[in-house]
Amino acid sequence: MDPEVRPPLATYDDLARMIDLPLVRPDVPSERISGGLELAKRYGIACASVRPSDIDLAVRLLEGSRVRPGSVVGFPHGTETTATKLYEARDLLRRGAKELDVVVAIPNLLSREFQYVQIELSQVSELCHKEGATLKVILENAYLTDELKIIACRCCERAEVDFVATSTGFAPSGCTLADVKLMRQYLPDTIGVKAAGGLRTLDQVLEVYDAGCARVGTGSAAAVLDQWKARLEERKSTGTA
Repeated sequence: MDPEVRPPLATYDDLARMIDLPLVRPDVPSERISGGLELAKRYGIACASVRPSDIDLAVRLLEGSRVRPGSVVGFPHGTETTATKLYEARDLLRRGAKELDVVVAIPNLLSREFQYVQIELSQVSELCHKEGATLKVILENAYLTDELKIIACRCCERAEVDFVATSTGFAPSGCTLADVKLMRQYLPDTIGVKAAGGLRTLDQVLEVYDAGCARVGTGSAAAVLDQWKARLEERKSTGTA
């Protein structure tokens, strides 16, 4: 869909169902992960993505809610072997993960080993879809030229992934509006763009939505959705809804 003609977000759920809450920092104790998962349930977001070691906790605490438990593979640098990524993905899926954010093989992409990248993505995609799970591939655009971003998008298209994400949040820089627009231009409508990395305010989230993204990864999910609730109430009170 042309981002210029995207329908405006009109309800709380319109935005909440776009948001992924990342709970993947290494310096966060387990009790705070539990708090983040409870927050995800209260706000009714799309997915809460945890560290692999926390997936059992996430599956248990999110059971019965509409929030999908997710985790990460090859995180945050994508330097593991394909066999290691497949083992990690298989284990997470077996434990109940419904969405996986998989980091592309960044060094191989930079080395222009495109066949390696393509085969790895296709294998991970086949595994995820066999288990009915959603696959989001993280490109980590901070390290890539525009040419390599486009090639990576083509590889993701051939692998039939579900989403392609801009960033892990662990690189020198995160999401940019230009990257969202570039990715949206070079991906088919069947694959969503996920904007992540440095998005902390409602206006930033609405900006990347207008540029064509379908998912947003933000650690500020509660603040963003509180701002969205307030804005919807303001529209309603002023008759501009």
